[in-house]
Amino acid sequence: MTLTLRKLIVLGLVAAVFVLANAVLIVDWLREKGVLDVAREIRREYLTGTALTIVVVLLILLVRPRAAGRRCPVCERSLRGWARYCSDCGSRV
Repeated sequence: MTLTLRKLIVLGLVAAVFVLANAVLIVDWLREKGVLDVAREIRREYLTGTALTIVVVLLILLVRPRAAGRRCPVCERSLRGWARYCSDCGSRV
């Protein structure tokens, strides 16, 4: 784990604690601006069970299935057995 990743995790946790500590103020501010009413209307009109099911199925179908076995990290060609080098591009695996 790199130092940059650790810094991002700490920054994310600090932001999450800040948002949770001020959740009541944030919700009141959103209610004043009318954002919550708009969100309820959008959910009621467009986020039906059928629409959510279709979105989930499309997301599942868009994920590229992993082939069994190992693949070359350079050219994505399938490797046979315990080869140490890719037969297509010659990179070491």
